[in-house]
Amino acid sequence: MTAEFAVTLPAVVLLLGLLLAGSAAGLTQLRLEEAARAGARALARGENAAAVGGIVRQLAGDSVLTAVASDGVWLSVKVSGTVSGAVGTLVPWTLTATAWARSESPGAAEASVPGTAPYVLGRGA
Repeated sequence: MTAEFAVTLPAVVLLLGLLLAGSAAGLTQLRLEEAARAGARALARGENAAAVGGIVRQLAGDSVLTAVASDGVWLSVKVSGTVSGAVGTLVPWTLTATAWARSESPGAAEASVPGTAPYVLGRGA
């Protein structure tokens, strides 16, 4: 009985660790997607890129990287972050979420996003 327990215990611990790592990655991805959607909605309403960065940091955390872009009619917000926790430090997973929105007011895209190239807001302080 003791030998079987000694053989199966590491497998059970490894399985539990993988399940916890997968759930941490899933929760991080959901946070990033919600932050990207909220940022795209704010950008479509006419908020500037700095305000969008604040909204994204509030929802996804200070360690995320945010980029906003415009092609004239469509606005995009891309949010990238790493998985937190013990497994995130061992395996540096970088997750990304992108949300697109159509500008609600004409000219808001040009006023809120400087230029047509992606405008990277950077990481929070």
